[in-house]
Amino acid sequence: MKIKETLHERNKHRSGYDLDHLIKAVPGLKAYIKETPTGKKSLDWADPDAVFLLNKAILLSYYKLDNWSIPKGFLCPPVPGRADYIHYLADLLASVNEDKIPQGKSIRVLDLGVGANCIFPIIGVAEYGWKFVGADINSAALKSAKGIAAFNKSLQKNVEIRLQKDEGSFLHNIIRPNDFFDALVCNPPFYKDQEEANKHAMRKLNNLGKRSGQSKVLNFGGEKHELIAEKGELGFVSGLIEESAQFPTRVFWYTTLVSSGKYLSQLYKLLKDNKVYDYKTIEMKQGNKSSRILAWTFLRPKEQKKWNFGS
Repeated sequence: MKIKETLHERNKHRSGYDLDHLIKAVPGLKAYIKETPTGKKSLDWADPDAVFLLNKAILLSYYKLDNWSIPKGFLCPPVPGRADYIHYLADLLASVNEDKIPQGKSIRVLDLGVGANCIFPIIGVAEYGWKFVGADINSAALKSAKGIAAFNKSLQKNVEIRLQKDEGSFLHNIIRPNDFFDALVCNPPFYKDQEEANKHAMRKLNNLGKRSGQSKVLNFGGEKHELIAEKGELGFVSGLIEESAQFPTRVFWYTTLVSSGKYLSQLYKLLKDNKVYDYKTIEMKQGNKSSRILAWTFLRPKEQKKWNFGS
């Protein structure tokens, strides 16, 4: 298969999907595999059930899981893109650790919005042996994430789940008095309302060759709290930046996905206003989709040098 050079060099999925191998992990996936006119095997990407089974097969095959499932309707994220985030985060940590990727249980990562899928902890534990705290405002999502962590031996002692009881807070109630995290990861809600989410769903269906009259169903699913924030992506990330300034020494690198590059200039200004020491943007690309990680730290060189990555 042709190498997907846009994916991170350590990403297991650069060579595409070996569907025959994945079907062995999840036999039910076979029903959703079709043959194209050129004789190649392909998936019906517009079908949420097909996408779910594909991602389940990937996680069971490549990330040391015994089982994985999520409640119907919850976000089922594309694994290669989330793996890219984790690998670029590893590089970011290495950049302040003598170019060595810090690995093992001494590295703690806070996943803000862990969701029902628990995807970042799954990949981070499998690839680098890190420990995670997963936080969310949705109790049903946390019940699912907690179940995934409990039913997989690789995750049992490496993932802790915490409920954010205050929907107006990001870090308060989650970062506890003795907590220090090497990094924070976040996949924020991208839409400001249901109308915007529906328009995006229809564009995806059209791009996949489906009729415009079809039901507005996002093929990767997503509950309202996973997709929609009152002020959209810009408002969500802005709120996280402002609250992070209240915990400047508790997290080395704050990071978040930013889907729309048009927001970056406003976010850079906000970072400067909140007196971060350093910030950077890491560009990512998966197929025709572009995204980026925005990262910032309040730690100055002397504080960075004193930080213990357990190495």
